[in-house]
Amino acid sequence: MVRLERLRADHAPALLAFERENRAYFARSVPDRGDAYFTGFAACHAARLAEQATGGIHFHVVLDDDDDGGGDGGRLIGRVNLIDVEQGTAELGYRIGERAAGRGVATAAVAAVCRLATTTYGLTSLTARTTLDNPASRTVLERNGFTVVERIAIGDRPGVRYEREL
Repeated sequence: MVRLERLRADHAPALLAFERENRAYFARSVPDRGDAYFTGFAACHAARLAEQATGGIHFHVVLDDDDDGGGDGGRLIGRVNLIDVEQGTAELGYRIGERAAGRGVATAAVAAVCRLATTTYGLTSLTARTTLDNPASRTVLERNGFTVVERIAIGDRPGVRYEREL
């Protein structure tokens, strides 16, 4: 159904197209990245790859693994990331595009990155945050074994912080 690939330089065109296509959709549930993200995308992408090389973050693209016969290895339908990697823990973040929403993609992608967190990155726990008005994200986290540990504010919106031991 879905496949994760560690973020690479050659993902840049598809990732930028994905972010542009879904900008308004994402802005309904998370703070907008702002125009500077899009105009400076090449530099931002290069900086993220450089930071990833240090081991402090692990970025992944989510590809639709359905074979469309095009030989392109799948269409980019999301991203799932582990940031602030330190002392065996990291913060999980993810975005699934509007066209793939409601198909179990986020649940599968989070499950896959949880496996990578343990087997590839040697992590022992993950945290995640979401707003209270994003029930789909809360469901994805809870289906993947995350539990609420505290109420927080995300910008000006009420939210919750989750944790999961791996």
